[in-house]
Amino acid sequence: MRMARLFPTTVIGSLPQPARVREVIDDRRCGRISEEDASRLLDGAVEISLALQERAGLDEITDGEWRRLSYVAVFAERVGGFEEGSQTPVVVAPMEYHRPIVAEEIRFVRRRTRRRVKATLPGPYLVGRRLWDHERSRAAYPTREGFMEACVPLLRREIELIREAGADTIQLDEPWLSRLVQRRYQEREGIGDVQSELDRCAGLINQTLDGIEGMDTGVHLCHAHRGRVQVGHPELIMPTLSRLRAGILSMEYATPVAGPLQALARFPEGPRLGFGCIDRYERRAERPEEVAARVEEAMRYVGKERIVLHPDCGFVPSDPDNPMTLDEACRKLKAMCRAAEMLRERHG
Repeated sequence: MRMARLFPTTVIGSLPQPARVREVIDDRRCGRISEEDASRLLDGAVEISLALQERAGLDEITDGEWRRLSYVAVFAERVGGFEEGSQTPVVVAPMEYHRPIVAEEIRFVRRRTRRRVKATLPGPYLVGRRLWDHERSRAAYPTREGFMEACVPLLRREIELIREAGADTIQLDEPWLSRLVQRRYQEREGIGDVQSELDRCAGLINQTLDGIEGMDTGVHLCHAHRGRVQVGHPELIMPTLSRLRAGILSMEYATPVAGPLQALARFPEGPRLGFGCIDRYERRAERPEEVAARVEEAMRYVGKERIVLHPDCGFVPSDPDNPMTLDEACRKLKAMCRAAEMLRERHG
């Protein structure tokens, strides 16, 4: 199932959502429209998303995450045991797997494209950090760590359904791998033993992905920075990355605050590097020559046959600090795909 040609191109997950898509998602969340009616309305929008990605030239596509309220809340929307919180849903009762989380969406995409299809899910550590509350969740799950562990079998069950639905890649989103080495997150979350948390996050990822066959497995790390806040140095997480049993490790390198590329000298030898080469905060579309130059710099540390091209992160439709339009995102994706063609011509 591995992408065969040099410098394959993919997306991290989300594309900017048109206003009418956001309206349907919000109406569904508030109960103003049924799940079935919302799905019918979103089907046509998702088909546009697929066509735009194919038009850009991507080797691997998603549905743009155009059926989701957010990349984390999708877990709570489809798994029983959650209630609305002040910012995100909160687990308040033992979780029950009522229906697929994203497998049906993947089945819809698979029937409409010959391209590779990627499915994305929030990782168990991320879910535990975002959807467990010290006051409201303890009756169901006395500890955050116990809640994280309880998420693993649910995610594994979903991944099996995703594979059956025809996905070529399953990607776990785990931005906390990068956040844990940032001082501001350590202080905000009261994290004292950083290494213990890094080990826990890596262990949960491995429990979720171990033994998954017949599809590529990946983990996406991003700094989740807002307003260009300086982030921690990426070399600090390289020892933890070396313990992850995933085929692709996707990291940000286009943003000017991502840290030096020299950190890739310590990138693990086994997995492929998902190389973030498009800045999702810079609204100006990069020139293909710029993107190719970034990739060639990364090739000083990681072999060309191990590099996958993608934007730094999803285009985060819910992020108020990222006003990227769909047209702007598509121009960036086209530039990335053209850069991949240039790289194949030079290094193929």
